Amino acid sequence: MNILIVEDEQDIRELLKLHLIEEGYSVFQAEDGEQAIDVFKNNKIDLILLDIMLPKIDGFKVINKVREISEVPVIFLTAREDHKILGLALGGDDYIVKPFNTNEVIARVQALLRRTYKYANITKNEGINGKLRLDKESCTFYVHNKPIDLNAKEYKILEMFMDNVGKVHTKKQIYENVWGEPYYEDDNTIMVHISHIRDKIEENPKEPKYLKTIRGIGYKMEKMENEE
Repeated sequence: MNILIVEDEQDIRELLKLHLIEEGYSVFQAEDGEQAIDVFKNNKIDLILLDIMLPKIDGFKVINKVREISEVPVIFLTAREDHKILGLALGGDDYIVKPFNTNEVIARVQALLRRTYKYANITKNEGINGKLRLDKESCTFYVHNKPIDLNAKEYKILEMFMDNVGKVHTKKQIYENVWGEPYYEDDNTIMVHISHIRDKIEENPKEPKYLKTIRGIGYKMEKMENEE
């Protein structure tokens, strides 16, 4: 899973990064609030370790921005006891008071990830959204429990959307995440692949219910009620 560390003190960032990597996590870093929001919007983040006293934009404003688009779990890092209540009220899930023991941080991260994703509809190996189901272990995508044929790029695009239901992705984000190459504005590759995917998952591809176009921005997977 991907952890975003938002902390303006480099020594603390590097210490947390080292211990998280040792536990098998992938780590993203940000040294101020503006950078944190940018990193979060452009990457799949599973948990945020968020300092409150940050340059440019403080941690309270960062979580406000994050909560506009995501319910990703957030652990506040704070040197002030009076900050923890406000942090939790704004949508934080846990807090750790500085100075802290890194072993405690790791334990809190592991516990919160277990609580968050154990009972979520989207788990590590399976994504469910309405009639759509993604089985990551077999790399198989189902519509109404029937497997559909996807090429590698179509599968990766759908996997990204199923991992981030409700989140808008720009064409640039989709292309660079899936193809791993720089995106050029006049490239219609994304549009063609989205069209092919809609033909396979939508009842009426011309009026899609799942894979929506956000004009002037990109695309998103609409959240639907899961079917029994």
